[in-house]
Amino acid sequence: MKLLRPASDVDGAQLELPLAEAAPGVHVPAAPLAPVPPAWPVPQPNGRLLHVGERALHYTLKRSSRRTIGFTIDDRGLSITAPRWVTLADIESAILEKQRWIFNKLGEWRHREARRVLPTVQWRDGASLPFLGQPLTLSLESPIGALLFDADRRVLHLALPAHADEQQIKDRVQGWLQQQARRLLPERLDVYAGKLGVRHTGFALTSAATRWGSCTADGKIRLNWRLMHFPLSMIDYVAAHELAHLKEMNHGPRFWQTVESIFPEFRDARAQLRAHPPELLPSF
Repeated sequence: MKLLRPASDVDGAQLELPLAEAAPGVHVPAAPLAPVPPAWPVPQPNGRLLHVGERALHYTLKRSSRRTIGFTIDDRGLSITAPRWVTLADIESAILEKQRWIFNKLGEWRHREARRVLPTVQWRDGASLPFLGQPLTLSLESPIGALLFDADRRVLHLALPAHADEQQIKDRVQGWLQQQARRLLPERLDVYAGKLGVRHTGFALTSAATRWGSCTADGKIRLNWRLMHFPLSMIDYVAAHELAHLKEMNHGPRFWQTVESIFPEFRDARAQLRAHPPELLPSF
């Protein structure tokens, strides 16, 4: 079985199942696994239901011209994309074959959902949020009457009136963070592009809820502006990761060798990033 993650995905889970492994008419008995609480994921309106042992598995199915059966686990649960000519029986047989991977990934996402109860930023004068790995204090006042970042004291002066509401504060902070991202992220891409000897064809910011970055086959790179919350080492890992896709559009051994060639300490940065998925950061 060949397990692949999408070349464009720094976070999340996908699996490709070659049709040769989804043998028609082959029934794979359900292995005894721990029950999964029914509260998550919420069944989708156009979803299907498959009973796996004593458990009910909800999933959505999309038909396409692809040549393999693809499994995706995200905040919506299990989504399957399959060729138009593959029977539903074959698809469900494939689900049963990969049930352990599916339920493990669903469990990871359920754990993330449970962690959403983490404290969120209180959008007020004196509030704190991470910026480049260090606490940043918000101040409504500004000594110059305009937005000002005091790097020494790590204070962001927003130049807002004392009666500013939460939305005004959030908008001002988001705008500033995105401005910093537009400056810093391309610089880090240039650093690692030089080390790798490649050039990307375009750059843009993204607000994706489940991805830190992406790289298209034609060389366009998108990076999540929320990376500005993290230390530079984690930002550099994402930059190196996406640039490596310009040479290897997969996540095979040669891809990770490419990442390591320009960012040897990628394993530590990757582990830290996986512990902080985008959806758990302060909501804007």
